[in-house]
Amino acid sequence: MTPNPPRFMPKQKFYVVWEGHTPGIYTSWEAAKRQVEGYAQAKYKSFESKAEAEKAFKGNYWAFVKKADAVPPAGGKTPRSAIIKESVAVDAACSGNPGDMEYRGVYTADGRELFRMGPLKDGTNNIGEFLALVHALAMLKQQGKPSMPIYSDSKIAQGWVKKGMCNTKLEHTGRNDQIFELIGRAERWLAANKITNPILKWETESWGEIPADFGRK
Repeated sequence: MTPNPPRFMPKQKFYVVWEGHTPGIYTSWEAAKRQVEGYAQAKYKSFESKAEAEKAFKGNYWAFVKKADAVPPAGGKTPRSAIIKESVAVDAACSGNPGDMEYRGVYTADGRELFRMGPLKDGTNNIGEFLALVHALAMLKQQGKPSMPIYSDSKIAQGWVKKGMCNTKLEHTGRNDQIFELIGRAERWLAANKITNPILKWETESWGEIPADFGRK
């Protein structure tokens, strides 16, 4: 008598839900599906092991979800298809150095303005870029969007945010009191909050001006 062949046992998968009705790690797609169905912009992904899922859940969604078209082609430029549309883009403008400074943030997908500040007297472009990034971080935290990316075309501002300090040499005059007040508030926010949103470099050479650009060049 020929023995019955062994039954195929599907491999156990683990489902991480970063953003859904109830974020967490689920051991079945049915359970995970209930958490993401009907939830706008849900963030989830399957993993082969519990250890991988636990590591992912503690991390950031965008660190584990890679787009195949995000790989630069042979020419070296990153295609526009690599832009994450579901994100915030920030930029600043300054008339003079120092001069009248302003900054804003927009929704990358359609350019809709989300916030705007200024013009403020005796500021610099780098300070504006720094304040715009912290403003976007605080806004997304308040809105419960801890994994939405933020684009900036300023490496200096990104470095300041990473260090938690606006490393400016701007002279404190009576006319720019408001700017220094905003810097202080931004630094205190960075000291009190963990950054979870990815801050990404806008590839101006490949993609053109950042959507939040003021168009004054």
